[in-house]
Amino acid sequence: MVRLYTNDLSIGYGERLIVKDLSVKIPDKKITTIIGSNGCGKSTLLKAITRIITHQSGTVVLDGKNISKENTKLLAKKMAILPQTPESASGLTVGELVSYGRFPYQTGFGRLSKKDYEIIDWALEVTGTSEFKFRPVDALSGGQRQRVWIAMALSQETDIIFLDEPTTYLDMAHQLEVLELLQKLNVEQERTIVMVLHDLNQAARFADYIIALKNGEVVKAGSGEEVINREVLREVFHIDAEIGRDPRTNKPMCITYNLLKGEQKNEKTNDAIYSTASASN
Repeated sequence: MVRLYTNDLSIGYGERLIVKDLSVKIPDKKITTIIGSNGCGKSTLLKAITRIITHQSGTVVLDGKNISKENTKLLAKKMAILPQTPESASGLTVGELVSYGRFPYQTGFGRLSKKDYEIIDWALEVTGTSEFKFRPVDALSGGQRQRVWIAMALSQETDIIFLDEPTTYLDMAHQLEVLELLQKLNVEQERTIVMVLHDLNQAARFADYIIALKNGEVVKAGSGEEVINREVLREVFHIDAEIGRDPRTNKPMCITYNLLKGEQKNEKTNDAIYSTASASN
C-alpha cells in the first residue's frame, strides 16, 4: 500500500534544479531510507515532501490529496520531521521543547491537556531523555539534544515520521538505540519511517526499502538486496565495494571499498557544480 508518493517532482534553489522530475513511492508502514553522496538531493527531497520548502513543479500526494493544498495543522497530524540541523531551542527546557510537538492538537488558548502531558512523558521515556525534562536544552550534549529533538517528533504522534540523519552527533551505542527505537515504532505501532542515512550498513540493516539518489535522480530503489550491491554503489558513490553478509542479520553489508579515482575525475566538474548548488542539502 502507498499513501505517499511524488510525481515528476522538481525542486531547486534559485534557478538551479537540485531534483528534477522525480517520482518515488514511500511504502506505507515500512522503514524507507534514502542514501546518496553529499549534495545529491536527499535532504532537499525530505524538505519538499514535508512542505518545508516549495517545489517548482510536480506534486507530492498524501492520501490522495496534493499536500500543497492541505491545511497545515491537518498535515502536521499526519507527518512529522526532524531536520538535519534543527532550529535553536535557546531558553527552552527539554519538556517545553518536546511539548511543541503537541501544537497540531491544541485549541483555544493552547493549553496542554492531560493526554498531551502523557504523550510528552512517553516520548521522553522512549528516547531516554526523561531525566533531562527540566533542564535547559542548551545545557545538553549534542547527542542528548538529538534525542530530545527526536522526542519532539514522536510527541507529534503522526503516522509518518521523517528524519534527516537522525544519528548525527551520536556515538555508536546511541546510534543503535535510536535506530532500534524507530524500528520498534514501525513494528509495534506501524509508523511509517522515512530517513536519510549516511551509513550504508545501518541502511541495509534497518530499512525495508532503500532509495539511492545521484544528482537528484533515482539510481535504484528497492530492498537492501537490490540496492546495496557493487553495481549500485559504484554508480552512486564512485566506489568499488566488497559486499558480504552481516553475520547477525544476514543483510547485505559493505565490508570494505576503494575509490574509483578515474571515474571520479571524469565527473569531478559536474559533481562540484552540483554540490555547490545544493550546499543546504
